[in-house]
Order: sequence, then structure tokens, then C-alpha cells
Amino acid sequence: MRKVTPDPPDADNASPNDSPDPQTNPDNDNHHASFADIRATPRTPCTMYIVNPEVDIQTLLGSVSESLASACVITMDLADRETGTSRNTLLGIFEIIMLAEISVNRALDQLDPIE
Repeated sequence: MRKVTPDPPDADNASPNDSPDPQTNPDNDNHHASFADIRATPRTPCTMYIVNPEVDIQTLLGSVSESLASACVITMDLADRETGTSRNTLLGIFEIIMLAEISVNRALDQLDPIE
């Protein structure tokens, strides 16, 4: 096995955690940004999967409802092809998705009640 550290170490009595430069020392409190500094930094969201901020809540919930309905169909299709514990797992996932879909549809009903 090859030894990584020189024998003797380059610095006298140097600890592996000590840094000669106080700016790069991880124990230096001045080096870390404070919560206020982080909050003051402008947020630049990733644009790869961005939702238009102008879209209203009802449209977003409608989209979520359709996505959950599709996930239910896909999960049931897979469950129909499986047996045993794999089928039971998929049926459990289906139930979770179905409950989420029911919750989203309930929220949609409250936003736009049927009269």
C-alpha cells in the first residue's frame, strides 16, 4: 500500500484540519455566509423545468389532476402484468396516487364549485 502523506509532514506540527490561510479555514466563522447574506442573494431558478409564474392555481391543479390520473392508469397497467409482492406494491402505489388525485380534485371543486 502506498503512503499518501510525506514522512515527515511538510508543515511542522500541522493538523490535517488546520489551514494556513484563515480565509480557507472551515472553522473561520467569517468565511461562512450568514443566513441574511444567503437570503439577500438574488434567486436564479433553473429554467429547465420551470412553470410559468403567470399560470393560475386552477390550471396548475388541473394539470396535476391529469398527471395523477395518467400515473394511476400506468400503475394499474403494470399491476395487471405482475403477481405476488410486486403486484401488491404497485397496488399500494396506485392507492397513494389515487388519494392524491382525489385531494387535488377536491381542491379544484373548492376553487370552482359546481352550482
